[in-house]
Amino acid sequence: MSAQTRGKWKPIILFSLIAITIILIISAKTGLWVLTAIPVGFLFGFFLEKADLCGASAFSEIILVKDWQKFLGICTVIVVSMIGFAALSALGWVKLNPKPMIWANYIVGGIAFGVGIVLAGGCVSGCLFKSGQGNLNSMAGLVGIPLGVAAVEYGPLHGVTMYLKQFIIKAPGGSSVTFSSVTGLPYGLLAAIFAVVAVMVAWMLKKKQPAHANNIKKDDMPFSQRIMTKSWKPWQAGIAIGILACFAYLSSAASGRNYPLGVTHGVLHAQLLLTDAPLKHVYAPKAPSLAVQKAVGASMANPEKPAKKVSWWLILEVFALVLGAFTSAKLSNKIKFLPRPPDQTAIAFFGGILLGIGAAIAGGCVVGNIMSGVALMSVGNVIFFATVVLANWVTTWFYLMGGSLLKS
Repeated sequence: MSAQTRGKWKPIILFSLIAITIILIISAKTGLWVLTAIPVGFLFGFFLEKADLCGASAFSEIILVKDWQKFLGICTVIVVSMIGFAALSALGWVKLNPKPMIWANYIVGGIAFGVGIVLAGGCVSGCLFKSGQGNLNSMAGLVGIPLGVAAVEYGPLHGVTMYLKQFIIKAPGGSSVTFSSVTGLPYGLLAAIFAVVAVMVAWMLKKKQPAHANNIKKDDMPFSQRIMTKSWKPWQAGIAIGILACFAYLSSAASGRNYPLGVTHGVLHAQLLLTDAPLKHVYAPKAPSLAVQKAVGASMANPEKPAKKVSWWLILEVFALVLGAFTSAKLSNKIKFLPRPPDQTAIAFFGGILLGIGAAIAGGCVVGNIMSGVALMSVGNVIFFATVVLANWVTTWFYLMGGSLLKS
């Protein structure tokens, strides 16, 4: 780390903490809990950037360099979130909202998404936090993502996703198919089982590490400075994001969106603010007053052009995510606006469109369907998870590793 960065980390952190505190006070005083999406998104981007925890690399690196660390980091997010969600549900603070078993959407969307994240060089959250690092290809992918999502939500591919949704499978009573509905065991007990298994796996992996791995020379840098300016291990970021997901659930539910972390539609809704009208603005559980409705969009009731819904919780979260990633990269002196080959940037753009299409068909991305969806024990999201990983591996083999179907 440069001397210049070393001297600036404390003021940056102090300013960030003061800003977060002010936002929390304003939220509590005004009841506009949607503003809490800002610190949630900021910390989410900060944690992701610290460990470079992107779904694309987490899956690709398994076959590229035989490295499972980022994949296990994502699994850590899931397990820690499970424990937190179980506690929040037991306290009655949230109502668990697992996604339905629209298996055809998860398979078709998962294939498109798994291919797209390799071409774009990142998943949706990956493109967001890498844009905060100054990655030009990720910026190109980020431009393509809302185009792909919009093509499914409002464009020519809308009929495809609606057709696929007719193959929905429901649990007895019409609820979503979850681990609980399949096994008959309560969510809290299953979360405890997963936590025990995760601890056992971590212990076994620790035992398998070579002896010299535990003899790494310790950094003399103060702990507070080290965690702010150095990279984190994926499992460390996984724990932090899993805890953050619990606060995100509370924040989101208080803002009219009963779901934890998610980013795909936040990117789309940010684009809609710039390109569309009328819009239906959602930022609280109850409908706003008539005066507020008129202020945010007087033509909402226009039958010729129905208003598109935008969630301000998601919009604020994704903007703050990029800012948090930028802050983390700035503290680590990792911001670099490097020129990229034009063909790579073009491929990243079209990859962003493809992963946007896949995320929209499947109703979520690595964050919404895997980190949050699997943590809520949706069986459908497990299908999406497996499909994305397999599609990622196939694309990695052909696109990044130069694989071929023909024997040499």
